[in-house]
Amino acid sequence: MRRFLVPLIAMLIFVMLWEWLVWFNEWPNYKMASPSDLGPAFWKYRILFFSFGWDTLWRTVVGLLLSIFFGVFLGMIMGFSKIIQEGLYPLLIGFNAIPKATIVPILALIFVGQHDFNTVLIAFLISFFPIAVSVSIGLSTLEPEYRDILRALGASKFTIFWKIALPKTLPEFFGALKVAVTLAFIGTNLMEIVSPHGRGLGALFDSGKTNSDYPLMFAVLIALAILGILLYYMVVFLERTFAGWADQLSR
Repeated sequence: MRRFLVPLIAMLIFVMLWEWLVWFNEWPNYKMASPSDLGPAFWKYRILFFSFGWDTLWRTVVGLLLSIFFGVFLGMIMGFSKIIQEGLYPLLIGFNAIPKATIVPILALIFVGQHDFNTVLIAFLISFFPIAVSVSIGLSTLEPEYRDILRALGASKFTIFWKIALPKTLPEFFGALKVAVTLAFIGTNLMEIVSPHGRGLGALFDSGKTNSDYPLMFAVLIALAILGILLYYMVVFLERTFAGWADQLSR
């Protein structure tokens, strides 16, 4: 009950402060939309919100799933091989340091007209790094005593990974996945805003900006926040299901 009420109260306080700030400064809605302006905007564009919101959601989820698969695979390779880790780490860090906003127009030009592919690709590129690093660190810090004992007992590398390495990396993996969820949404919306004739909440936001429709723009931001929160808590649910033991140990 506390986990439900505390975030709800915090959100209500935030909305009230937002409404008061707009009222106190007497800002018109073409300068700063207030929470009371968002309801009419949601209702007016409700069909677009459902349609474009679904486009944004499925592209983000597909990009996130690809980042999980590729990030875990790459993290396993680096975690079990020191040489590969030393060779790939500088490349990964250098790639991650590049602002993804500069990659978006390049992808849009290379794959002209392939809006879905471009959007999924940038969501993947922006979110796989924390997953790969977390899995790599979790595996590389595995105590050698466990490996030596299991090898002495005749366990294969797959058994060592499945019985010891994988459970040990789950807390780090889910921690990185929580970060990757928000990053994937950022990548999706960057491409939706930049790509011409695109669909999705990013394109709807860009349409509101073009028409100076501030209530629509802020409504899109709130819709993105809601989708991000939903995906985040789905990850939290999975974490408690598969790695709840880590939380119990920390207590």
